[in-house]
Amino acid sequence: MSHLPEYCASLSSDEAERHLTIDFLKGGEDLPESVLDASSIPLGDELRWATAPIRELCDEAMKRFEDGDRESADAWLAPRLHATLRLTRAEAANRGLWNYLALRIAPDYVFWRHPGRPSKENDRITNRERFSGRITRQAFARLWWAAELFRDGYDYRSVEIACGKPQDLLNTILSTEIIRHRPTAQALLRLVADGTVATSDHVNELSKALNAAGMTLVYEVIAPDAPLDTDAYRTWVDERGNSNIPFDALPDGPDDGRALPGAVNSLLSLFRRLFEERPGVGGAPNGSL
Repeated sequence: MSHLPEYCASLSSDEAERHLTIDFLKGGEDLPESVLDASSIPLGDELRWATAPIRELCDEAMKRFEDGDRESADAWLAPRLHATLRLTRAEAANRGLWNYLALRIAPDYVFWRHPGRPSKENDRITNRERFSGRITRQAFARLWWAAELFRDGYDYRSVEIACGKPQDLLNTILSTEIIRHRPTAQALLRLVADGTVATSDHVNELSKALNAAGMTLVYEVIAPDAPLDTDAYRTWVDERGNSNIPFDALPDGPDDGRALPGAVNSLLSLFRRLFEERPGVGGAPNGSL
C-alpha cells in the first residue's frame, strides 16, 4: 500500500462491488487507491477515525499468527479492534465503513485471514462477502459486532471465548436477535466455556433449540437485565483512547454496565436443559451429534 489515508471514510457497497473482480479476489490485482479515495465519503477527523492504529493492529495480528491457526487471530483482534474503533451501534451499522477498511486500509489482512478455497485452477478465491457483506461474514464487521454483543461491560474476556472455537458462534448465533440480550449472550458463552457446547454441531443445535424456544419464551421477561448506561458509552466513544491499545493484555471496553449475574444464571440453567433435551444431543458435550 503506497499511501495510508489519515482517517476512515465510507465506501458504498455499489462502489465496492465494482472492484470485487475475480482477478482481485484471487489476490492478483491491486486496487486504484485514488479512485477509492475519490469515491469515499470522509467520516471525520476525530482521533477515533484514525486509520494508523487499525493498520497497526492488522499488521500485528498477521505477525503473531502467521505460523499458527489464523482463526485464532479473531479472538486477539476483535476486542482490540472494538477498543480502537470506537463507534455507536448506529455508526457500526454503516456498511460503507467496513467496505472502506477492507478494500482501502487492509485488503492484505482480508486475504491473509480469509484466503478462500482453491478453484478448479488451484487459485484461491476469497469470498467477496469478506470485503463487502453481512456482519457475520465481512472480515472486520464480524469482529467489531462480536466484541460489542459478547463483551460483559468493560470486560472483553467473554469476547475471546466467543471468537474462539467453535467459530459458529460468529457464523450462526451472531446474526440472531436473541444475542442482543446481554444475559442470553453471557449464558451461551458459559456453556462454551464449561465444555457443554464444544463443537460446530453443538452450536448449531443449541441455536435451533434457543430460537425454537424463543417463539414461546421471552428471555427478556425470564431474565430481565439492567439498562445500558448510555452516557458511559458515549463518554467512552468520545475519549482519546484509541491509541496505545495493549497487545499483550486486554484493553478495557465501555463501562456501561455488566449483565446481571442472577439473570445470566437463570438462563444458563434453562439453556443447558434445552440443549440436553434436544433430540440426538443427549447432553454429551464431547461427542458427536
